[in-house]
Amino acid sequence: MSTLKNYYELCKPNVVLMMLITALVGSLLASKTLAPISLIAFAMLGIGLCASSAAAINQIIDRKVDANMNRTENRPIPQGDVTPMKASIFALVLGVSGAFILVIYVNVLTAILTLASLIGYAFIYTVYLKRATPQNIVIGGLAGAAPPLLGWTAVTNSVDPNALLLVLIIFAWTPPHFWALAIHRREDYAKENIPMLPVTHGVKFTKLQIILYTIILCLVSLLPFIVMMSGIFYLISASILDAIFLFYAVKLYRDKNNENAFPTFVYSIYYIFLIFAALLVDHYLI
Repeated sequence: MSTLKNYYELCKPNVVLMMLITALVGSLLASKTLAPISLIAFAMLGIGLCASSAAAINQIIDRKVDANMNRTENRPIPQGDVTPMKASIFALVLGVSGAFILVIYVNVLTAILTLASLIGYAFIYTVYLKRATPQNIVIGGLAGAAPPLLGWTAVTNSVDPNALLLVLIIFAWTPPHFWALAIHRREDYAKENIPMLPVTHGVKFTKLQIILYTIILCLVSLLPFIVMMSGIFYLISASILDAIFLFYAVKLYRDKNNENAFPTFVYSIYYIFLIFAALLVDHYLI
């Protein structure tokens, strides 16, 4: 049981769950009627396996850094519970299995986009971008923003502009979401010389960027209503969620002790769940 738990933790289950929820919403928004349950189930399974593979690869590559950071020192590889070789085999099996399921039971387009997302996060972001630029989260955020598009293409086998709006929402959400956590964990990143924005440009500058990107997010989140993808229920919901997010961002900016960094990060997680839930409710129930 302990061994199973270690491999389960390699998959970053909380992160993968968030990705699968946004992918599921993408699949449910792709048509006016519910797509076959079997198709959606295979899509979620394939996407989930590939996302878990990417999470494991990330931990294999970052194992030395993880061992020196308080947030990650208890992960299975730094603790010696899983060897890098066994983790690599595990990640390979997950990735190949996920891609196989998507090709055979969903469609090739979704498989290609999912693998591109896996490569983008596991290799391009983890190996290069994370250590190359303080804009790593902004540039690398595209890979993490892909799940709703993957869910959408699983149903339609095409890339639709409305699906790209969902990607844009997550893309704009990622910087204020992650930079709030980066402020909270600044010392860890500084110790490992990882050029996160609070380390390279200071906490005050990062707080300003959080406000600016939150404003961008607020504007982007209104696009589904503007293009008539969603209705008044979504508009009201998004406006309320945006106002609360902006309140947190401003409160963090004025907080000299940075005590609001982690609460801002936590709210950002609720935000993305709730705004996608509002899209879904507006699509089917209103």
